[in-house]
Amino acid sequence: MMEEQSLDLPLSQGSFSELWSVLTPSISGIPRVNNVPQESWRTDGSMDLMVLNDHSLVEGFDELLFELPPDMSAKDGVNPPSSTVPVTSDYPGEYGFQLRFQQSGTAKSVTSTFSEQLNKLYCQLAKTSPVEVLLGKELPLGATIRATAVYKKTEHVAEVVRRCPHHQNEDAAEHRSHLIRVEGSQRAQYFEDPNTKRQSVTVPYEPPQLGSEITTVLLSFMCNSSCMGGMNRRPILTILTLETAEGLVLGRRCFEVRICACPGRDRKTEEENSTKMQNGTKQTKKRKSTPAPVPDTSSVKKSKSTSSAEEEDKDVFVLHVRGRERYEMLKKINDGLELLDKDSKTKSRVSVKQEFAVPSSGKRLLHRGERSDSD
Repeated sequence: MMEEQSLDLPLSQGSFSELWSVLTPSISGIPRVNNVPQESWRTDGSMDLMVLNDHSLVEGFDELLFELPPDMSAKDGVNPPSSTVPVTSDYPGEYGFQLRFQQSGTAKSVTSTFSEQLNKLYCQLAKTSPVEVLLGKELPLGATIRATAVYKKTEHVAEVVRRCPHHQNEDAAEHRSHLIRVEGSQRAQYFEDPNTKRQSVTVPYEPPQLGSEITTVLLSFMCNSSCMGGMNRRPILTILTLETAEGLVLGRRCFEVRICACPGRDRKTEEENSTKMQNGTKQTKKRKSTPAPVPDTSSVKKSKSTSSAEEEDKDVFVLHVRGRERYEMLKKINDGLELLDKDSKTKSRVSVKQEFAVPSSGKRLLHRGERSDSD
């Protein structure tokens, strides 16, 4: 029988290595049993304690014994978790992240054109749209550019932008549900967030070539904005983020996208409508600010009075008079008034003639019945 030994164990504040150093001398004192079979039981049902290598116990405690192995879940190229509502505001960051688009005009033959007035890209289905990336200083190694599509309106922003079922069934690619694709690069990777189910595509950032200051990324949109079961005429935004290899966002740019059959025509129409809306609001404000002209009531009254007086002069009235003498008296008064009217009219006519027929200097105007001095 093994003698019972009293051990003074330290309190729980000590480390496990100190506890092990206290216990190992007592354990090493246990008698060693050699050449014992694997299952050697005593008659009383107890089993002999086998200490096969007591030197390893005495040498010391390995502190790395109970450490967990490193997390193997972190692998290269894993999509970082995205937010439920993506941010759509521009953020150039410390590297001056900017985007630039080629000037294509509004001709009907163009396959891709960008409106700076509306900050909107117009492109055809599955046609390449070059996007130029400009930076203010050099990026760290392993930086990537991520493209994500979201709906513009608040009532649709929680939904995931996907291709319509018709275009998905026609495509045999593994990422056939993704709306945005990167062309011309075999290193493009397509992700789908496990929590929000939002889809994105990344491409490694390539520094500008010698003699250039831009890096071009070729994007293509694989569904029309009017497709039923897909966007269904709902406007979308494309978010381009500049990220590190670990998924840290260094910069962000956002612009609206419309995928249609005739980009040049649609851009021209929407720009004209936008200018009309702006000019229309300004005109209405000016009209409201200027008071309406007040009509001159005095002139109106004068014109009405003169016209009514002329109409009354032309009217003829019949007056019934009793008695001859009274009739003769009223008739003389009426005749006198008629003579006064005739004289006033003749005087006005003569004054008009004198104004327009003025004789030359040194000559006098002859009236009817008069003779000149020479006669």
